[in-house]
Amino acid sequence: MTKVINPFMHFSAIKDYRQAAKVNHKLPDIILLTICGVLSGQDTWEGISDFGKMRLSFLKHYGDFEIGIPSADTIARVMGMISPKAMQRAFVEWMKECHKLTDGEVIAIDGKTVRGSYDKSRGQSAIHMVNAFATANGICLAQSKVNEKTNEITEIPKLLEMLDITGCLVTIDAMGCQRKIAKKIIEKSADYLLAVKDNQGLLEKAFDEYYRPTMMDSFDGDSYSSQIKSHGRLETRCALINTELSVLGDLTYDWPELKAMGIMVREKSSTCPCLKASWLVRHSIFQYG
Repeated sequence: MTKVINPFMHFSAIKDYRQAAKVNHKLPDIILLTICGVLSGQDTWEGISDFGKMRLSFLKHYGDFEIGIPSADTIARVMGMISPKAMQRAFVEWMKECHKLTDGEVIAIDGKTVRGSYDKSRGQSAIHMVNAFATANGICLAQSKVNEKTNEITEIPKLLEMLDITGCLVTIDAMGCQRKIAKKIIEKSADYLLAVKDNQGLLEKAFDEYYRPTMMDSFDGDSYSSQIKSHGRLETRCALINTELSVLGDLTYDWPELKAMGIMVREKSSTCPCLKASWLVRHSIFQYG
């Protein structure tokens, strides 16, 4: 069968630690099978092996699979030998080949706990991952497992270091609102948008002292609003952007190249008297434009 250009060629650089004389299934084939199986929704080794048996003709376009599909035990054992760092580097290079970032694109950094990864009987804590998403196409550009002895704050700079984010806007929730992370984003020639909560107490206090509900009626800076009706509720969202940063005082100088501060106000009102109205106010800082 004629082979086509292999889009998984970046994984061929991963070292195979098995004894060559005992190898029946090539490492690139097992990696290819695992990636395709996971992308198709399989979340067990048995499921990946069964997927391979059903899609063998497709897999042979990109791999050899000379003696067919490996068993679930073989897949699990071989994948367990692979260096996670090597796999991570190969994945990032693959994503660079598949998706080219453009100026102004939004990269969302977010942490997620892997569902079902906690196992009390085996003393296994839940696995937490930090992911970088290209929001325009919903593509995961890179991910990193958070070590039990560290946290997202230390992993995010490592993740950013692997990526070429030149000209992009990086958004991170309050966990990533750290001066070192903002500095790393600037060093990578990108812009940042960071959420502010009580982990930055002085910043949050400055926002709280600045914001007043009356701003919704008269605001001198840039603003944008939208409304959505759903399930008997009317949700109004309004974003207020202020480039006059004197209200932050000396805090302005703590954040590299800070250019603006923003407030997002969300109001939920109801046509039903039994449902109460609710407000939510969120704060952000920007280095953009």
